[in-house]
Amino acid sequence: MQQLRGSFSLLVLYDVAEEIKLDRLRELLGPEPVRREPKFKHPAPEYVRFERPPVVEYLDPVSITPGEQFETRLKYFDYGVISVELELPFEAAWDDLVRLSSRFIAMPEIEKRALELVRARLTLIAPALIQAYPAWLSEDYYIINVRESLDEQGKPVAAAALLVEHGDEIARIVRGESGPLADAERADALQSKLSYYPTDLLVVGWVAAFVYDTPEGAAPAIQLLEYANTQLLQFRHYDDVLTRILENVYKAVKRGGGPFRHWRMTRQAADLNAVRLEVTDLAERTDNAIKFISDMFYARAYRMAAARVGVPDYRTLVERKLRIAADLYQSMMDDYHQARSFLLELMVVAILVIELVHLFRGAF
Repeated sequence: MQQLRGSFSLLVLYDVAEEIKLDRLRELLGPEPVRREPKFKHPAPEYVRFERPPVVEYLDPVSITPGEQFETRLKYFDYGVISVELELPFEAAWDDLVRLSSRFIAMPEIEKRALELVRARLTLIAPALIQAYPAWLSEDYYIINVRESLDEQGKPVAAAALLVEHGDEIARIVRGESGPLADAERADALQSKLSYYPTDLLVVGWVAAFVYDTPEGAAPAIQLLEYANTQLLQFRHYDDVLTRILENVYKAVKRGGGPFRHWRMTRQAADLNAVRLEVTDLAERTDNAIKFISDMFYARAYRMAAARVGVPDYRTLVERKLRIAADLYQSMMDDYHQARSFLLELMVVAILVIELVHLFRGAF
């Protein structure tokens, strides 16, 4: 029976603050250790570059289940996201790998342990947080990296052959299912796939991804999958913020408030516009956090990963609510200006009436 070698990477991400001051964070954590991530393998000088590289912190291994020690890494992004990666090596046959993947994806202890790790660091890193949130949104994602799959001659199996021979197992892995899938579901699970060399393969699902590659080749794919999930987390946060703001404004508009409500609404309009501009700025900063240099493969891989986990869907929701907020702000300001013009005209008429009264009194 063919034995596969590789590792599980379990990512749990939290949106903890509006911003993390990375320079201040480095001072609090001390010098970063030598990075354990392997370098990219493609023949080009640079592929993926963060405008503000996240701070990486390695912690002691943790145990979630008896006998399994997970290597632990925290990554701090400047736009307020903390990512916890728990990595566990494996050596298993295909059927065992499917069962293990399904078990880890359904294991609630992983998120509980990740949350404990982040909370334990909050006291230390608190001075680096800008506008820390009282409640956190979270996302979890699972990456199964098969580093070695050999044929009968001891050579790496080609990606095409892997899909033909083990497409069913790969589909179940990215779906987190231990049982067989329907043909249509299997085809959908394998739709988002990409290869660069004949012996590497990336298959992305909404809950997990299958990466067939060496550690050097898998590193940038894992990095892109992690970044796509940080984007999803940020756009979910912006969607929640805009939803609450718009609901409050709608309630205020419905309440009315008498003849002076237009003046009271100007403050809410100003608050609405401030939030709209803030969300626009933060969304642009998140969107531009990473650059692709001279490499269309990783750009395609990122777009595929982002689409699969749902980034474009939430981004569309946020952009639609931003447009609604802009229209609502403009409508509120138009109402205010009309009310002010009416008041000014009324004051002019009142002054004229007073002048006329004085004029006629003087005449008699």
